[in-house]
Parts: sequence; C-alpha cells; structure tokens
Amino acid sequence: MSGLMRIFAAICSQHMHLSWRSGQTMLAVSFLFIAITLLPFGLGPELKLLRALAPGLLWVVLAISLLTGLERLFQADYEDGTLDRLLLVPLAFEAVVLAKLLGHYLALVLPLILAVPLAGLLLNIEAARLPVLLAAMLCGSPALVLLGGIGASLAVSVRRGGLLTVLIAMPFYVPVLIFGAAAARAGLETGVAVGPYLGILAALSAASLLLAPFAIAAALRSALR
Repeated sequence: MSGLMRIFAAICSQHMHLSWRSGQTMLAVSFLFIAITLLPFGLGPELKLLRALAPGLLWVVLAISLLTGLERLFQADYEDGTLDRLLLVPLAFEAVVLAKLLGHYLALVLPLILAVPLAGLLLNIEAARLPVLLAAMLCGSPALVLLGGIGASLAVSVRRGGLLTVLIAMPFYVPVLIFGAAAARAGLETGVAVGPYLGILAALSAASLLLAPFAIAAALRSALR
C-alpha cells in the first residue's frame, strides 16, 4: 500500500512541477488579475453595480482561467508517450488520472483561489464577506477540475484541440457556476442562508470525484488504442 501511495504522490508532484515549469500557473493568475482589472472599465463607475455583479464575475473569470491550462492536462503526456507508460504502472489507471488531476488542482487552481481575496477587493467586495466567497470556491472548484478533465480527455488526440476542449467543458461548468455565484451572492446579503448552496457545491464535487476519473480513464484508453 505504501508503494502505491508513493507512486500516486510521484505522479502528482511531477505534474505540479511541470505546470510550474511551463508557466501555466503564472499565466492563469495573470489572466485572472488582468480580467478583474479590465472589467470595471466596461461596467462604469457605479460601485453598487460592481459589487452586485462581482460574485458572478469572479466565478466566470475563475472558470476561464482554469480553461487556459486545460488543453495541456493530458495532451503533452499523450504526445510524448507518457500516457502509454502510465498504463503499465502497478496502479489503477483511474488512480493515475486522479493523481494528475490533484497535481493540476494544487499547481493551478489553489493559487487562483488564494488570489481571489485580492481580486474581490478590486471588485469592491467587503473584506468581511470574502470568507464565504472562498468557502464557495473551495467547495466548487474540485468539480471544475474534474469536469474539465473530461473535456481534456475527450480532445486529447486532437492536435491544437484547445477550442474543442473548451466547447466540451463549458456545459459541464454551468451548474457549478450557477450555484457558486448564488452562494457568493448570498454571502454578500444579510440574513440569507449560504449553507444550502455550499452543500450543493460540495455534492457536485463529490459526485464528480466518484464519476469523473472513470470517464476520463475510459476516454484516454480509447485515445491510446
């Protein structure tokens, strides 16, 4: 069991290292702040309007930032033959997929979530309301990664399949974005319960965790035949 855990940790850490070395993390965080900085220019000087739209805007920008690194989630390993070798490791391929997704989450998504408080302040969200926004993103972001992985696996054999990956992943993102924005908006209003929205986001992430690795592994096996 300890040997299998070491293999899992090695695959996860390797993916994290490659993400950092390729600059994907810096690209995603930079895109987040550029988008958040430019949005107020389009909305005008009305601070109340900016505060009202901020939860939905943050979730949409977070989702688009994740999509910037989604294309290379499996494609680089597919092109250089790493995926073929990963099929031979003494670990279920679904666990291998989960290790890569965990590495992707830690290297790309977690830095984005840590940058959200500053982005929220730029959108005129009160500091006291930011913990609810962070809680919503921590509950919902695993679902974004897992569901996005399905899109990346289905487009893995397509050269320059970034647009196809986005087109496949975006419909999966819609429920998470709806409830994530609703949770963040409820956190900005006094007397509105946030718990049900957080529960739905956690349920979406849990369901994705149970189903997505199997769907991704099946799609990758099909692409490798």
